[in-house]
Amino acid sequence: MPDEANPFESLQEQIDDAAAFLDVPGDVVTRLKSPERVLEVTLSVEMDDGSLESFRGFRSQFNGDRGPYKGGIRYHPNVSRDEVKALSGWMVYKCAVVDIPYGGGKGGIVIDPRKYSEAELERVTRAFATELRPLIGPDKDIPAPDVNTGQQEMNWIKDTYEKLENTTAPGVITGKSIDNGGSAGRVEATGRSVMLAAREAFDYLDKEMEGATVAIQGYGNAGSVAAKLIEDAGATVVAVSDSSGAVFDSAGLDTRAVKGHKRETGAVTGYADATEEFSNEDLLTMDVDLLVPAALENAIDADLAERVEADVVVEAANGPVTPDADDVLTETDVTVVPDILANAGGVTVSYFEWVQNRQRFAWTEERVNDELERVIVGAFDRLVDAYETRDLPNFRTAAYVVAVQRVADAFGGAGSWP
Repeated sequence: MPDEANPFESLQEQIDDAAAFLDVPGDVVTRLKSPERVLEVTLSVEMDDGSLESFRGFRSQFNGDRGPYKGGIRYHPNVSRDEVKALSGWMVYKCAVVDIPYGGGKGGIVIDPRKYSEAELERVTRAFATELRPLIGPDKDIPAPDVNTGQQEMNWIKDTYEKLENTTAPGVITGKSIDNGGSAGRVEATGRSVMLAAREAFDYLDKEMEGATVAIQGYGNAGSVAAKLIEDAGATVVAVSDSSGAVFDSAGLDTRAVKGHKRETGAVTGYADATEEFSNEDLLTMDVDLLVPAALENAIDADLAERVEADVVVEAANGPVTPDADDVLTETDVTVVPDILANAGGVTVSYFEWVQNRQRFAWTEERVNDELERVIVGAFDRLVDAYETRDLPNFRTAAYVVAVQRVADAFGGAGSWP
């Protein structure tokens, strides 16, 4: 099984790896490796039966040199202080690598949302929004959905903030429903950028997407949307998985039908047209052209990386490959398109949503998708340029070289005060 690598330490190691190829002063690098502030709260919320239950919540604001803090809020039993610190840091460099004017933030609540009613989740969400109120705002910190959160939770946060502030501020949060100021194309944005990153990587490597075999670990929003769009691009998705396990068909799965089955049953396993079922670990070590880890961080550690047989790995999740595993994959000539580029579609279209909210003018879905493609393709080209001209070991280091330089330049241009 994958190890329990500390995600915050992984982030810091990735920054150090990039800084070794940059002329950035060591004291500035140190500054770019830790959050500016972390809020930790205890939420006491009334349950449906009248009892009180307490939940721990966090919000990390990592770096605001390039703009307001930006990042999701996740609901998961394994949310921790170090996790949100790492995720907020990854958001800084994700925004920088695609060159959108945000810093990085991240938040979460230690909760298994499957165990609570919708009314209880609403009260938990509004309690958290109340605690976040002093920190968030359209020009300060703009949260968004993440693991186990979506449009409904974002709508509740927006409504809570607006009522407490006695204002209208749709730009306080992104990932909202269309009727509450959301953007067309936002729901599919992360999966779409994964598909675009895979397409560009295959093109760079002179490989064909048409007929390529694909395995996708994690079948939530990002994984299922990526699967659908990669299938539409002509590839053959032979295996997908979620926490219940993996389903397989060498002739290719109907990705939309699998999603429908998961929607009805809560799991991909049991899908009638699959020819085989096996574990998530078996999926990660399949001999396929493209592997998409789309679940949680640390899915692939060094031991498992030794058994990865995919030619290309495109990270839909945040931090699914540990630094030690990265070294192994580099040595075995597995091309990894890093998370800070591959899954940047979500924050990019969140930025588009924020822009639309501030302009009070809605874009068409076609415009959103066209602008997203322009951003991801341009970022991939800049990554390749850094990779080739600086003779870097892998795409991840190239992405961080581009991103760390941009954040360091923003800090250096503004100066240090006081």
